[in-house]
Amino acid sequence: MARQRKILYSRSSACIQPLRLLMEEQTHRVLVAWALDCVARPLAFFEERVPAELRPREAVIVSRMWAQGEIKIPLARHAILQAHAAAGAAGKRDPLAEAAARAVGHACATIHAETHALGLVFYWLTAVVRACAPEEQEKRENEELLWFTERLLFWRDHIDSWNAPWAAFLLREAPNKEKLLHEKKG
Repeated sequence: MARQRKILYSRSSACIQPLRLLMEEQTHRVLVAWALDCVARPLAFFEERVPAELRPREAVIVSRMWAQGEIKIPLARHAILQAHAAAGAAGKRDPLAEAAARAVGHACATIHAETHALGLVFYWLTAVVRACAPEEQEKRENEELLWFTERLLFWRDHIDSWNAPWAAFLLREAPNKEKLLHEKKG
């Protein structure tokens, strides 16, 4: 029997393109706010399936602290790598939990670089689509992509309502790394 591909989506997936293009036009802060907002769904899904595993939740908590400038990257990196370790451990028994935990890890890593934001989308969509019946997959994929887009537009338009301080590195204006990556490959 052929082994299932772990992740169903990539930067070249047709269904991802409208969201990817919108993401390329956002500031790093907008993508961080969006990722930290959207991480709740994959985190809850993971915790339903693996309730005793706390590393993904800890990664989210630590990443919020990092985004606020309360801690430095080494502590955040460790917590994010632990979320991915939890994903690997869960994947031995539950590939859906693995995908959800990887989505959490990528959401948290978005604070480091915009290029991780799509990992949240790829892994979460993989978990959602694999969790439903084949006849429901396209509908659920579209629903989740619409939700991601709506949340991104919300944060684009309401970034000033973020209710916490930002780390100094997130206050600097810089080119969007996702956009630079796309232009380099283009």
